[in-house]
Amino acid sequence: MAKILGIETSCDETAASVYDDKKGILSSTIFSQIDHHKYFGGVIPEIASRSQLEKINPIIKEALEQAKVLLDDIDAIAVTNKPGLPGSLLVGVCFAKSIAWAKNKKIIGINHLEAHAFSALLENDIEFPFICLTASGGHTSIYLIKGLGQYELLGQTLDDASGEAFDKVAKMMNCPYPGGPIIEKLAAEVDFKDFFHYPRNKGKKLDFSFSGLKTAVLYDLVKKDAYDMHEKKFLKEKDVRLQQEVASSLLVCITDIFKQKLELACKKHPEIKAIAMAGGVACNKYIKNQLTTFCKKRSLQFFTPSPKYCTDNAAMIAFVGAYKFHKGEFSDMYLDILE
Repeated sequence: MAKILGIETSCDETAASVYDDKKGILSSTIFSQIDHHKYFGGVIPEIASRSQLEKINPIIKEALEQAKVLLDDIDAIAVTNKPGLPGSLLVGVCFAKSIAWAKNKKIIGINHLEAHAFSALLENDIEFPFICLTASGGHTSIYLIKGLGQYELLGQTLDDASGEAFDKVAKMMNCPYPGGPIIEKLAAEVDFKDFFHYPRNKGKKLDFSFSGLKTAVLYDLVKKDAYDMHEKKFLKEKDVRLQQEVASSLLVCITDIFKQKLELACKKHPEIKAIAMAGGVACNKYIKNQLTTFCKKRSLQFFTPSPKYCTDNAAMIAFVGAYKFHKGEFSDMYLDILE
């Protein structure tokens, strides 16, 4: 039996969790910096790292208190060391290494994307092998999950991530950050219809590309005299209907891209038992409903983590740390960050 302290500081959340490989998640605490970055319409790295410094100690303390354990009860410390914002990652890794040295504990560096790929297993028993689609503001990838710690990257974003497309298009229309929730809200008001038929990448590869989609939306807004490229300003703030139609068309387009890539993945790997989706975009109810229907038609089960475990969190870091602990996959005190 092992108790793992997980630490996650890859971007603009400061999170800590205690995971017991027999009892499951004992605690999961998080501080989100959304209010710090709303004004800028996106994450400012310097602000993010300063906030990490301020919050990491109380967040870890809160996680230990919730779990009713002491640092002496912890068997190892799992910490995100890649990928992410360098300043934010450094805060978590340095803090974890300090605890490990002071308390003579094992330390385990965790790939943030691997943690997302396995996060659906936090609350669900999923039969291997299965495919996992991970989608957020920083990444969009498809993995073949063969077993605990055994996975193959099938495809990933070549440029912008899907969540970034939501954020950037929302910003074009002068909508608040983060863009995902407001895009879904606007789309729901017009029943998720595809008004503008934005381009889908229908290639035979499993990689994603959302940069062209974002540009297509921009040029369409310019064509509609709704956006000034020189002033970088949305010109029709009072035209709510236009915002709704753009949001709906974007959401339907991205969902279609997901389904098309998953269809290709299923054909290449007919042995899979289920499909999972994780990452912040997995909070989107429309996308989840569409993928649930997609899976039912193919007699596959569909899983997502709870919303609190879709976005960046430390429970998934601690979970991956637990199976690495039992495999003896430890890092040393030279553990460094990788962007």
